[in-house]
Amino acid sequence: MSQFGLTVKRDSGGHRVEVECKHQNGLIYVVPSEASWVCTDELRHAHSLAGFFKDLVELDEPRIRDAMQRWGIYFRPRPLAADPADGPQGPAEGPKEPEKTN
Repeated sequence: MSQFGLTVKRDSGGHRVEVECKHQNGLIYVVPSEASWVCTDELRHAHSLAGFFKDLVELDEPRIRDAMQRWGIYFRPRPLAADPADGPQGPAEGPKEPEKTN
């Protein structure tokens, strides 16, 4: 018998995200692409799904919005977590120039 819920499986070609309950069953394939090269192999599925949903909601398309509401799916991008490797000043882009005051 299948296990219901979300199951992520990884192989050499990418990730498969199994989505299954008693009433619906599907498989999402996530493979390397032009927009996912920046992320590690281990987290590519999270990177790609978050980026896809971000792009999808930014289309501001009524049919997409209606379908998401029909299924009770909402997506909101969140700020990125701080990376300890970036140090106390944030990403390695150097210190920011001070604001000018008159």
